[in-house]
Parts: sequence; C-alpha cells; structure tokens
Amino acid sequence: MGELKGQVAVVTGAGRGIGEAIAQRLASMGAAVVLAARSVEDLNRVRGSITAAGGEAEAAAADLQKESSIAALAEMVRQRYGRCDILVNNAGVGKIGRPLHEMAPEDWETVMSTNLRGPYLTIRAFAPLMIAARSGHIVNISSLAGHNPLKNGAAYAASKWGLNGLTYSVAEELREYGIRVSVVAPGSVNTKFGGGAAEHGERKIQPVDIAHVVAMLVTQSPQSFVSEVLVRPTRKA
Repeated sequence: MGELKGQVAVVTGAGRGIGEAIAQRLASMGAAVVLAARSVEDLNRVRGSITAAGGEAEAAAADLQKESSIAALAEMVRQRYGRCDILVNNAGVGKIGRPLHEMAPEDWETVMSTNLRGPYLTIRAFAPLMIAARSGHIVNISSLAGHNPLKNGAAYAASKWGLNGLTYSVAEELREYGIRVSVVAPGSVNTKFGGGAAEHGERKIQPVDIAHVVAMLVTQSPQSFVSEVLVRPTRKA
C-alpha cells in the first residue's frame, strides 16, 4: 500500500507496544516514520524491522518530559524532511495501583509530564510545520480511563481526561489551517504497559487494532475528520 507515500510521520513511544504497531503500519503504507522514545535499543529494533520489510524509518532518542529534547526532535525533522504530515502522540505512563492519597508527588508529576505535558510540547513543536503546509493530522492516544473513573488510577485517568480536552480544543484551533486533530481511546490493550504480562491477553485489544484505527484516521478524505474513536474488546476479560 502506498497511500502515505511522500508523507512524514512522527510517532512517540514507538519502541514497543501500540507505538511500534502504529509505526509499522504507517511505514507499510509508504510514510517515512520518525521513531521517538527514550530507549535507543528498542528504537533500533523497530527501525530494523521496518527497513527489513522495505519501509523507511529513522530512530530518534527523545525524552518527552524535556522541552529541549522535543525541540531538538522537531528541528531534526525540519532539517531532514522539511515537513511533518502526521504526529502520533502515543507515549504514556500509568503508575496505576494505589489510591491518590498514597501516591508520591513525584509519581504524579511523571504521569502528568508524560501523558499531558508531552503532547502539549510535541504539538507546540510540530504544529508550525503543519501550519506552513496547511495540512496535517495529529492523533493523540488516550484511554477509556479518560471517560470513566479508574479506582487506584486517578492520576492516570486525570491525565487522559485532560488529553481529551486538549485534543478537542486544539482541533478547533488548527482546523482553519487544514489540520485535523483526533483522539483514540482504547480499553485494555494487550501490552506490557504497567509492568507485567497481560492476563487473558488474547481477549484484549491488540496493538495492531489501534494501528488500524490510526491508519483509517490519517487516510480519510480531506473534507471531514473523526474527532474521537473509542475502542473496546469484543469479549470482556
């Protein structure tokens, strides 16, 4: 498939899980994919897999909690490609398992910095490239926890409720430039997010399911866009 040939996609949290699946899918559709995450080892593995399949990818180590790191990533993309057609904000952390009153302030800061401040910084860094081109698509990966209460995961839920509100508002700010902003909110996905192996993994949403949704979003006809997609497993675990 070559629907995205000539386009450049930046995917955060691309070293594993959902981010890896999204990067693989966009590359298979012809996009040049910039893989962003902290683990160079993971990024190189994903890059090798994409290039072995005939795709184009570049690994870019980045710390999404640091403004300078994101600014450097955007400048590299600007100099190397001169454009950014797709930005997928996928990187996230959970810190799930304790009630809020037992949560350490530093853990709260990590969740908010990664899940909410990170997308703000990437949008701030990459939107000017899209505005200049008067086109582009930003996809934020949220969670059903951004719509429902999550016992022992209040900080995570708060970050995702915030990400949803950010998405809806930025969509209104950027639509006049032909830029579409969408949010994907999955339920429990079969990844090692949060630490261990997933129980009943075969019943959970798979990373490729989310990649399929992102592929659908970024290939829509230009006169419309989907604001939000909620993804639930067919069978409850």
